[in-house]
Amino acid sequence: MAAKRTGSRKDRRHSERENIKIPVDYSAVDAFFSEFTTNINEGGMFVETETPPSLDTFVQLQVRLPDLERPIKLGGRVAWVSDGKAGAPAGMGIEFQDLTPELRATINDLVRRLRHKD
Repeated sequence: MAAKRTGSRKDRRHSERENIKIPVDYSAVDAFFSEFTTNINEGGMFVETETPPSLDTFVQLQVRLPDLERPIKLGGRVAWVSDGKAGAPAGMGIEFQDLTPELRATINDLVRRLRHKD
């Protein structure tokens, strides 16, 4: 079931997200999944999945960003879910938790590079 929200997602974000499709592995409640993120910013990401965990579930993420040799590891919580109806893809919005300054800088650098790729 999709979470009901008011206002647009863009209105609720603190930072613009950049569209990108990169692999992401995540674990929640003793289960491990491999999916894709379709947008990311310093505050979070959207992960396409048909079976998102419940709202507020903590997830461990491993993201393979372009140009990095190793995946980055971080934690987040499921902030919202989409059931795939009304033209939106099925998945979940993850809000990053306790990013280190280094991880925040890495994600910001990726978003900046994507914006200037046009």
